[in-house]
Amino acid sequence: MRLLVTGGAGFIGSNFIRYFLNEHAEAFVINVDKLTYAGNLSNLADIQDNPRYTFHRIDITSAKKMADVFAQGVDAVVNFAAESHVDRSIENASRFIRTNVAGTQCLLDLARRHEVRRFVQVSTDEVYGSVEGQPSSREDAPLAPNSPYAASKASADLLCRACWRTYGFPVIVTRCTNNYGPYQHPEKLIPLMISNAMEDKPLPVYGDGLNVRDWIHVMEHCAALDAVLHHGRPGEVYNIGGGNTRTNLDIVHEILRLLGKPTSLVQFVKDRPGHDRVYALNCEKIRQELAWSPRVSLEQGLEATVGWYQTHSDWVRAVRSGSYRSYYRKFYEQRELTLGRYSRG
Repeated sequence: MRLLVTGGAGFIGSNFIRYFLNEHAEAFVINVDKLTYAGNLSNLADIQDNPRYTFHRIDITSAKKMADVFAQGVDAVVNFAAESHVDRSIENASRFIRTNVAGTQCLLDLARRHEVRRFVQVSTDEVYGSVEGQPSSREDAPLAPNSPYAASKASADLLCRACWRTYGFPVIVTRCTNNYGPYQHPEKLIPLMISNAMEDKPLPVYGDGLNVRDWIHVMEHCAALDAVLHHGRPGEVYNIGGGNTRTNLDIVHEILRLLGKPTSLVQFVKDRPGHDRVYALNCEKIRQELAWSPRVSLEQGLEATVGWYQTHSDWVRAVRSGSYRSYYRKFYEQRELTLGRYSRG
């Protein structure tokens, strides 16, 4: 299989590429990433010379450059490419509409034109909105996004549905709960709390900290996506969850316990606008149809994640300072000149 992964230099995308190459010895992965602040090629430094992997620096809204990639031969697409931070979407929604909505439509158009056999759209549980006092969301639940980010992802989901209903194109949408694990950008809750706690800095917690989320280790998510890619039914939506429902404050306290740090580091800050109280997914469909279920408990996963950030403090500092960008820009440009394996967009 020749698999196109968009947004593959990000947190989940980079973990998925590594997982997929390890699990499928005959697979070839084409990674396309714009390399925004969240795209980091150091996440894939260990596979950059793998002959079954190649990278193209391209914005997915660039139809011409993406057409050149599809023309090389693509059997399937997994679309991770997205602006994904809620706070940033509140400050400026336009980039989210461009990448998450227009970018997805560009990929769908090209994938149809090149007769790609399978297209997996990676979405989020946030499209269902807050379900406080309600049953967990099934795949057929109404979409009720409450942030510009969630609205842009819901829009992309609907474009995928329309592509299936109108053209019969084999697209599948997945909606996952909160991910955590190695290589996650330190603006997100768990790596932010870990890195701040390691440096004895305040841990900023929105509101009262009682917002409820379900957490899944990123490698469990990768395994679920692999199952959907190979065995999911075209036109369907699959919820993916870890079965680890906790309040944000529970997560913060567990991180402090693992690091042996005092709870006095917790600092409650003004809540963000439109902050959803509860996300909860019903994941029976993927368990019954694809025989997938999570195996890593939150306690095991968090302990491993804390350990990873403790041993990768240089990575955290480089991401926070932005120094990795200049290094990998030079690296990428040199590779482009010498090997012709990279294309610029």
